[in-house]
Amino acid sequence: MDPKHQPDGAGPRGLLFWRRDFWRQMISNSDPGAKRWYMAATFALVAVIGFADYITGFELSLLVFYLLPVCMAVAAVGWRFGVATAVLSVATWLVGDNLAGAHYANPLAPGWNALIALCTYLVVVWLFASLIALQREMENRVRLRTAALTDEIAERVRLEKAILGIAERERSAIGHDLHDGLSQHLTGTALVAQALGAKLAARSEDDAAEIGRIVVLIEQGIEQTRRMAKGLLLAEVERSGLVNALNELSLATRTQYRVECSFDSQTDAAPGEGDAATHLYRIAEEAVRNAARHGKARRIGIRWSGEPESLVLEVRDDGAGIPEAARRGPGLGLRIMAHRAAMIGASFGVEQLPGGGTSVVCRLPRPRP
Repeated sequence: MDPKHQPDGAGPRGLLFWRRDFWRQMISNSDPGAKRWYMAATFALVAVIGFADYITGFELSLLVFYLLPVCMAVAAVGWRFGVATAVLSVATWLVGDNLAGAHYANPLAPGWNALIALCTYLVVVWLFASLIALQREMENRVRLRTAALTDEIAERVRLEKAILGIAERERSAIGHDLHDGLSQHLTGTALVAQALGAKLAARSEDDAAEIGRIVVLIEQGIEQTRRMAKGLLLAEVERSGLVNALNELSLATRTQYRVECSFDSQTDAAPGEGDAATHLYRIAEEAVRNAARHGKARRIGIRWSGEPESLVLEVRDDGAGIPEAARRGPGLGLRIMAHRAAMIGASFGVEQLPGGGTSVVCRLPRPRP
């Protein structure tokens, strides 16, 4: 028979009593039926060794082989049955030697030898039982610690989601305050300044020109406030979709950072339900911000494409590349992006481009219909 197709327990490497899985199963098995089977197997093994001891004669001692059923008894049933098996093994050895014609000059010699053998077996029983108890205690501790670690990880994931949710709500609240509060206040200020400029125009053209420059500065502040509010609000990502939001991000990047920023959409596939679109948008936003601020990029490209099994968001730039500090250990921005990707089941990677610059790639598995 081909060794690869031998049944379990066949072949030299599959001998039943030498397999770790067998001993592990025997130690952890608490089925009464299985214990009875192991007890019967222990008695049969003692009988086989005793018969072999009788056949070989009293000159050759097989006492060491009785350790196998003794250890089997301790592992399968318990230390009490191990002690009983040790006594039975010593008795079997004495009977086998007597039937084989053993004779001693001192009549106390057989008893002394039996006592020494029994004490040795009892020491083995104690050591093996202690080892099994220690192993069971360690396995129990591992199970408890694994369960505690699993609960801790689940709680940490829940808290991270809650923290991100709170952060998004705070961003949205700040965006609304900027849009509905500060922006409106600045608009009112600009109107008042325009009215004041109209009044001063009849008196002094220089004063009217100064008021006009103030109005221009206020209007620029209004525009910046609206851009900041648009970046903080998440409603546009949910309402217009990810493609439109990424396109608006590229337009806002050109104005805010004075760099060339293009958006290329090669698929209209949606990233799925839940917060996937929001997280992808935030990843792109953070990557663009890093490229413009830290990478000193002049050109930034945002691409949304599809592969057979995934949807890909990529942000490329021609900046200075990955900073040395980020190579030694990822910064907070990279860790947040990676965490956002992990929350939606996407892979995240950052690599240095050969010609200079950085590529940030996030692959999201395609949502199943």
